[in-house]
Amino acid sequence: MGRTYIVEETVGQYLSNINLQGKAFVSGLLIGQCSSQKDYVILATRTPPKEEQNESPTHSKAKLDNLDEEWATEHAHQVSRMLPGGLLVLGVFIITALEMGSEFQNTLRRLVFAVEKSVNKKRLWNFTEEEVSERVILHFCSSTKKIFCRTYDIHDPKSSAKPADWKYQNGLSASWLSLECTVYINIHVPLSTTSVSYTLEKNTKNGLARWAKQIENGIYLINGQVKDEDCDLLEGQKKSSRGNTQAANHSFDIRVLTQLLLNSDHRSTAMVQICSGSVNLKGAVKCRAYIHSNKPKVKDAVQAMKRDILNTVADRCEILFEDLLLNEIPEKKVMSIKLNSEKEFHILPHRVFVPIPGSTVMLCDYKFGDESAEEIRDHFLEMLDCMIQIEDLEIAEEINTACISSSMDTEASLDNTDDEQPKQPIKTTIVLKIQQNIGVIAAFAVAALAAGISFHYFSD
Repeated sequence: MGRTYIVEETVGQYLSNINLQGKAFVSGLLIGQCSSQKDYVILATRTPPKEEQNESPTHSKAKLDNLDEEWATEHAHQVSRMLPGGLLVLGVFIITALEMGSEFQNTLRRLVFAVEKSVNKKRLWNFTEEEVSERVILHFCSSTKKIFCRTYDIHDPKSSAKPADWKYQNGLSASWLSLECTVYINIHVPLSTTSVSYTLEKNTKNGLARWAKQIENGIYLINGQVKDEDCDLLEGQKKSSRGNTQAANHSFDIRVLTQLLLNSDHRSTAMVQICSGSVNLKGAVKCRAYIHSNKPKVKDAVQAMKRDILNTVADRCEILFEDLLLNEIPEKKVMSIKLNSEKEFHILPHRVFVPIPGSTVMLCDYKFGDESAEEIRDHFLEMLDCMIQIEDLEIAEEINTACISSSMDTEASLDNTDDEQPKQPIKTTIVLKIQQNIGVIAAFAVAALAAGISFHYFSD
């Protein structure tokens, strides 16, 4: 027996309303959430056409070969940044005037594997063995309205198609649960004489990978309590007159405690390392995750929040690097660290949220200080094919343009980095600080304390 997909009715209406306008096909993404029992599809979005794309109003089977896989996977990558914790790209769809044939299935098979690779290639986390590894392909015939639904195991390149059920439900995500968390980060990445020749992006990613282990191994408080991971998330909540848990508009506050040492059993010795500079990420980020209300487990909620924390920080760094390149910042400043005494500050984009009509779930995007609300609206229309109201934009984090600065300091050492920063945490935005100094500094690892494990807050 194959997997069951519970689909929001508006998704079916969206697929039915797509007009081929003479094109051979229209393809797109299916967005939702996996669970052990079934998967939930709450959104579908077509892949935007290329500006130069202008097909003649004739259809041909050969035109499926013209599906631009690179364009489709880049769209999937961009969309994945706009999904909060708990949501992911579940698969792909294609709409044609013809009924399902082997050529359609082969095209969709290649596409679903390519999309999965694209959205996960820069992630700081990996799927667990227990998680669902099946992704869906959907063919919708615009003339007969027939649906063909199959799944593939994306962990097995040789997997064959399995049948799947596609069932519509009204108000599917109207009572999903919301999890919110503010995470304060202060990531210091020393640049050794070896790593100083790497690109800035690679050095930053290496630092984020070490920080990600702290987030993965952290302790998560749900409304101030530590709960067993196999417990029902809604355990202890009020029951309705029908005996169901009242989950509508329910929000959970999450706090993260991280260990000072990744492994208390690890024996550490002092080490001297020659460094020529450092990269620092410091500030506060707003994180959100959503989870279905059908008997959710604590471990599912914690996992969704972990991944949103990791995704939002990594995505902001990636967006910044892309923006610097697009704005023609000299390559020596963007892509590599040189042996000079420059100090640069770059403000990472801050997060904005937008509600999905009829749902408790909100999607997100990232906004630089000089971007307008109209630009965010246009980006939602292009990426998710949905028109949003500017007044619905929720600015999760305020921007502080005063954080961008550049200075020269040949005397400073990396040990004095924090002295140059405000004593209070930067609550308005997250800042990427690139500090480069000539000279040698000694970096000492602190040995593990014999008594107890110390924790410190990474959240408000």
